[in-house]
Amino acid sequence: MSKKVILGLSGGVDSSVSAYLLLEQGYEVEAVFMRNWDSALNNDVLGNPTALDEVCPQEVDYQDAKNVSQKLGIKIHKVDFIKEYWDHVFTYFLTEYKKGRTPNPDILCNKEIKFKAFLDYAEKFDCDYIAMGHYARIDKSNGEVKLLRGIDHNKDQTYFLCQLNQKQLSKSLFPIGHLRKPEVREIAEKIRLSTANKKDSTGVCFIGERNFKKFLQNYLPAKPGKMMTLDKEEIGEHIGLMYYTIGQRRGLGIGGKGEPWFVVGKNLEENILYVGQGFKHHYLYSDSCIVHDVNWISKHRFTNQLKCTAKFRYRQKDIGVTIKWEDVNTITVIFDELVRAITPGQAAVFYDGEICLGGGFIHEAYYKGQKRSY
Repeated sequence: MSKKVILGLSGGVDSSVSAYLLLEQGYEVEAVFMRNWDSALNNDVLGNPTALDEVCPQEVDYQDAKNVSQKLGIKIHKVDFIKEYWDHVFTYFLTEYKKGRTPNPDILCNKEIKFKAFLDYAEKFDCDYIAMGHYARIDKSNGEVKLLRGIDHNKDQTYFLCQLNQKQLSKSLFPIGHLRKPEVREIAEKIRLSTANKKDSTGVCFIGERNFKKFLQNYLPAKPGKMMTLDKEEIGEHIGLMYYTIGQRRGLGIGGKGEPWFVVGKNLEENILYVGQGFKHHYLYSDSCIVHDVNWISKHRFTNQLKCTAKFRYRQKDIGVTIKWEDVNTITVIFDELVRAITPGQAAVFYDGEICLGGGFIHEAYYKGQKRSY
């Protein structure tokens, strides 16, 4: 008897090819299209039903998912996780921006929606596994589950999966993790899937591509303030700290002679945005950081210290680090080299070669023991 898989079918080429590969491997496959955002409903929940918001192209994606499911002869279900997304992802997203931080909602979206709410829903079908079109791999040898980087390191998505646990990973399949993106598109073209040449989605998980500044203004009031150098020289005005991230160059509205300007820090209490000139501005660099809400994927935690590598943003090169536990959820990270633009709210994800060890969220950055005003 073939094993049953419930696949998250987004209407993109990656999940479409994942469905095909699962069928080729003999699985019984049903698809689920997740609807997690409703602009009118969410604005109403916020008490702002007239908020200007852009329409998400979810209906286009759903039609693409339906076309793929019909082509492959699999049943498709449409399910709403709007409340779960609002409660567990979007409220966190807004809270972090209020704190002047730069959140990464895609990581919580995977943890709370794609591999929790979705998994709970899928288990009603008495399935053996769930599957997603992520570029990642699973190793289930030696009594525990390991999360491995996708073969295509340019598309590897383990950074966004770092908060998954043993149960979630043990029930998950990543059918395209052993492929590179061009190979995925070749398969889609070969079997004439309508999504073969559909461009990759970008933007916030499930909210999609839109004017982000305008979108954020619907939910958080902007508070303009002073833009200053670290020497307290006022050189302009910012439109709201939430619109800027550490290391940002574009959109500052300042120029003139000399090297370009970058965001180097924030003062939330006084509503000041600090800027400095030059890519190598000293205040942009840190030698350590504190990471909160750490999820360690293995059942076996290290003791004392561990040498490994880390990424502090998606597609960043691996940085050699030494890590140690401060408590059950907090890790101190010491860098082998100075690292530019460590950004509170972003994820720090740890690796041992191809194995993703887990990760958490950057709380504070330091240089020679001094906290950066990030």
